[in-house]
Amino acid sequence: MIRAVLWDMDGTLVDSEDIAVEALACAMQEAGLSPPPDLKARVVGRSADEIYAIIARDFGLRADQLEWECRKHHHYFRAAERLRGYDDAVATWHRLAAAGIRQAVVSNSDRAIVDVNLRAAGLVRPGFVTVARNDVLLGKPHPEGYFRAAYLLGVEPHECLIVEDSGSGAAAALAAGIETVFVPHSHSAPPQGVRWLTSMAELEERVLGAR
Repeated sequence: MIRAVLWDMDGTLVDSEDIAVEALACAMQEAGLSPPPDLKARVVGRSADEIYAIIARDFGLRADQLEWECRKHHHYFRAAERLRGYDDAVATWHRLAAAGIRQAVVSNSDRAIVDVNLRAAGLVRPGFVTVARNDVLLGKPHPEGYFRAAYLLGVEPHECLIVEDSGSGAAAALAAGIETVFVPHSHSAPPQGVRWLTSMAELEERVLGAR
């Protein structure tokens, strides 16, 4: 029986990835760097510390990490009014909640981004369990965030199902040994062992049909 669903956020519940990449590109340009055409492919699903390391290593960024994060956040928050939840995913969230399924969000984004994004999707409520990058020692592809979410929900990992959209997130989910699916709107092909949903109705059937 599935007692809990653990959701990735960016690209899964919230349409935020393009905004994040645009903010990153603006920060790079301010630092005198040229964003590559494949910037999105390089960074989607990665944590802020990983992205900082990539920009420093591959493009010669010299700013310290705090200054760099301030640049990125400035551009991201300026565009926050464009953030939207994916209608099908948010609707499924509400239907699962109404059926008594426990749910949490596990993100490689930091706490400030998580709060802004989930507020834009209308998902913030008292007692809402979220695990941001700040809450764990190791971000995805390490499974720590998913184990922490299960613990906070009071369920065992084998009682969970993970909803993802990226290779990094899928790697974390598979390392946790938890059944994982990809949302229909994912732009990444799921790895072996992860099913690509044709609709969010499939997720509801999988979770609610097992009760």
